[in-house]
Amino acid sequence: MTAVDLSHYVTSRDDDTLHLDLAVEGIHCAGCINGIERRLKAVDGVTAARVNFTLKRIGVDWRAGSLEPSALVDTLESAGYRAHPFAARTSEGNSDAEMKRLLRSLAVAGFAAMNIMLLSVSVWAGNASDISPETRDIFHWLSALIALPAVAYAGQPFFSSAYRALRGGRTNMDVPISIGVLLALGVSLYETAISAEHAYFDSAVMLLFFLLAGRTLDQAMRRKTRALAGNLAALKGESAERVEADGTTRTVPAAAVKIGDTLRIPPGQRVAADGVVTGGSSSLDESLVTGETIPRAVTSGDAVYAGTLNHGGALSMRVSAPVGGSLVDEVQVLLDNATQVRSRRVQLADRAARYYAPVVHLTALLAAVGWLVAGADIHQAVLIATAVLIITCPCALALAVPAVQVVAAGALFRKGVFLNAGDALERLADVDTVVFDKTGTLTTPDRTVTNAADFPPDLVENAARLARSSRHPLAAALAAHGGSGPPLEEAVEHPGQGLETTLDGIPARLGSAAFCDVETEPDGGFEGSCIAFRHGDQVAVFVVRQVLKTDAVAVVADLKARGLDCRIMSGDREAAVAVVAATLELPYAAAMKPGDKIAALERLAAEGRRVAMIGDGLNDAPALAAAHVSLSPISALDIAQAQADAVFLGDRLAPIVDAFDVGRRARRLMTENLTLSVVYNLAAVPLAVFGLVTPLIAALAMSGSSIIVTLNALRGRQRPPSASRRLQPAPAPVEAAP
Repeated sequence: MTAVDLSHYVTSRDDDTLHLDLAVEGIHCAGCINGIERRLKAVDGVTAARVNFTLKRIGVDWRAGSLEPSALVDTLESAGYRAHPFAARTSEGNSDAEMKRLLRSLAVAGFAAMNIMLLSVSVWAGNASDISPETRDIFHWLSALIALPAVAYAGQPFFSSAYRALRGGRTNMDVPISIGVLLALGVSLYETAISAEHAYFDSAVMLLFFLLAGRTLDQAMRRKTRALAGNLAALKGESAERVEADGTTRTVPAAAVKIGDTLRIPPGQRVAADGVVTGGSSSLDESLVTGETIPRAVTSGDAVYAGTLNHGGALSMRVSAPVGGSLVDEVQVLLDNATQVRSRRVQLADRAARYYAPVVHLTALLAAVGWLVAGADIHQAVLIATAVLIITCPCALALAVPAVQVVAAGALFRKGVFLNAGDALERLADVDTVVFDKTGTLTTPDRTVTNAADFPPDLVENAARLARSSRHPLAAALAAHGGSGPPLEEAVEHPGQGLETTLDGIPARLGSAAFCDVETEPDGGFEGSCIAFRHGDQVAVFVVRQVLKTDAVAVVADLKARGLDCRIMSGDREAAVAVVAATLELPYAAAMKPGDKIAALERLAAEGRRVAMIGDGLNDAPALAAAHVSLSPISALDIAQAQADAVFLGDRLAPIVDAFDVGRRARRLMTENLTLSVVYNLAAVPLAVFGLVTPLIAALAMSGSSIIVTLNALRGRQRPPSASRRLQPAPAPVEAAP
């Protein structure tokens, strides 16, 4: 691995620091994260090491000239981890390969478990009646023929992980699993060879099947999150129209744009880079980048951002930020940092299992040594040690949390909530503060004409037909209110002003108040939230606003009743946010950039708060990743949904309350299951150590504990009424002035 030239993958920081991203195989738990970061930080010259558990990626910073990049790979390999340069496509390919590997292993383990259990049931029934030793031996050998190749293949994910851990001088949860499975197989083979009454092939294969099922589901969840998170680059223009020195225009890839280049931005195109307008005037839709609901008018000297959409006239701009330095790229950096922090969160099962492996190994070893000292032969001592390993096998512990997660996830699915993170339920139960974004979260994602009923229907229909000839967002809102007539092909657009045409032989105009010769606007004007229409002597000024979701008031009140502190953080303008905050009686902060939201969440976390972030836009994505837990509506951008721990359906907010309720109940059940697992081990281990439990009884006890844990998890289906039924909508939509 060190033969690979890593210099091409090293990037420079502004402070004379170098950076390298490495993809690492074999990261399975919080212990792996802590161990990797600790080893890398111990390397002379390394200033920072951060693990992204979702992407299985490590970001390392070091002082220039202090070490060779190959030293980082050597350090990881000495700890039992395979590392190679991180590339998005390579990472996706490895993820797909790992998923196929787990599915094949799961299928093999399931097939083998079913067939071995059929043989085992026959042996158990025969032992209680009149089975002959010869017939029992044949059944045991048939079980061995199925189990040995099945375990050799299906157990590879655990065996390879355990081997790398031991080679690196450490342990993980795969070590006791591997030892238990191999020892059970070894003892079973010996018992079969000496024609003993019992063998334990079924226990080994069934354990592999259950654990592979959990690992496959976890991999599928992470794979989906990685796929959605890769859509951020799509928000930037893929190409740009660069103005050459001779005045001609040439289409080039966005990656080829450099500082100082002059670009032309025609209407309907996304801006490819951050820069300053040098010519023309237009309006830009910045909702994806800043959260601003109203298009911003720009002219010479105004700053523009990559990813914004040009609605009006053509613009010329001078590039001011290099590739990788735009606002969208800044969001990506914030997102990566927040995701790395989130990946360090230790799940409940990981905390319970941190000291499990060494305790189990030590107990089994002491039991074997103790019986040898007491005069027992090797066979009896090994059988007792095997019984200890089987009875303490982390099957119940492994099922304690996932079983509740499956049941609770099913309950939330029926309520319209989809989980993206396996430990989201635990974190939902911890929340004491809820932060809402405004646009698209508390309000409807699309703008609405709120006064269309004040004008004659034929006037509204004519205005809507003319509006369909424009791509302006205010015109799009009006177009939805006038039936389904076709757009007017003969309409002429005046950039930055509006549209003009002839209807029934009479001139018609749609656009700004000045363009339509309208002297006054309703309520004194709304800074571009009005669109005027004139058809001869008929005049209308349509007010375009976003409105609060119908149950927003009730949901906020219900969250407050649960003792949750609610507030608003929005990238929208002060005036727009203030109206919503006043209606909901919530404190707020407006005009926040993505970095501002991250800083605010960090301040709340420093105060000891557990914050739930609820948002839907690009500017919310880093905050969604940085929050203790996060939710996003189904109408959100893919990148926002990818960073959220849960996504909820519909135009209502009631599923948010359901998510908190189910999360709190699930946390109680997880704690109960872990307690049951501990009590089971405290009661069963002494019996096994003193030789009072055979490996068969140990296997039955292990299965019994797993069944008890599963049955307790099923109590999560007894849920309270859905919040969507408890919460009544507001009597009428509350209008939020832009």
